[in-house]
Amino acid sequence: MIQVASASLGIPSDRIHISESSTNIVPNAPPSAASVSSDLNGMAIKIACETLSKRLEPYKNEKGSSWNDWVKKAYEDRVSLSATGFYKAPDLGPDPATNSENKFMYYTYGAGCSEVEIDCLTGDHTAIRTDIVFDVGTSLNPAIDIGQIEGAFMMGYGLYMLENFKISPSGQVLTQGPGNYKLPAISNIPKQFNVSLLKGKPNDRAVYSSKAIGEPPLLLSVSVFLATKSAIMAARHETGRRGYFRLDSPASPDKIRMECQDEFTKQFPVAEEGTYTPWFIKL
Repeated sequence: MIQVASASLGIPSDRIHISESSTNIVPNAPPSAASVSSDLNGMAIKIACETLSKRLEPYKNEKGSSWNDWVKKAYEDRVSLSATGFYKAPDLGPDPATNSENKFMYYTYGAGCSEVEIDCLTGDHTAIRTDIVFDVGTSLNPAIDIGQIEGAFMMGYGLYMLENFKISPSGQVLTQGPGNYKLPAISNIPKQFNVSLLKGKPNDRAVYSSKAIGEPPLLLSVSVFLATKSAIMAARHETGRRGYFRLDSPASPDKIRMECQDEFTKQFPVAEEGTYTPWFIKL
């Protein structure tokens, strides 16, 4: 938001300060949800800054003058130096004429490819490499966007690979916090992690042709899950087992180990092909 204000006002970003959000400033501000914060807040800031910039326009023509000079003279002339901006995404909602609904201003797209190595004896896995290309339009801040993509990917990594929700036969939740199940850690980050932003695809429907992201990259971590399943299938082929098998998410070590079937896995009760009854629910 500081960058948007800086670009709109034409002043360095170190001259801008943002205070906390509050309903005494904007009574009906939208929540920062669904990855729309940059779109809505950014456009509102742009509108307000453009209003201020237009008021200061008469003072900008003096040669050698600066922001301080413009503001000082505007203040002396009793020109308002405050402005508000409000923005809502246009053309959203149901269309009775076509019996359809436009829910979003745009869509973000991404592609991810992962390489995984599994240990057939322990069920452990290692993410060797992940490559991601993501469409963020014209990025407002590539460092922030890449950080969002990396963070969302690792959050999804936990969803698809680690965080196993367990319930006892009596209905008690056994995984009540991070002390009871495994969260992604530094060692789970792919050894080679390449994230790049798609170039030359501006989005003319949002602030400065950008696309807001936050949640969508989470889904790309399914590439780790599918790579793990491919590795299990390769291991099964080596022992003469071919064809479809079921692997439910999360692909925790016990599931990986049991799907790499051998003489040891046969000692555990099997509910159906590709699934087994974990020991902990027998307690």
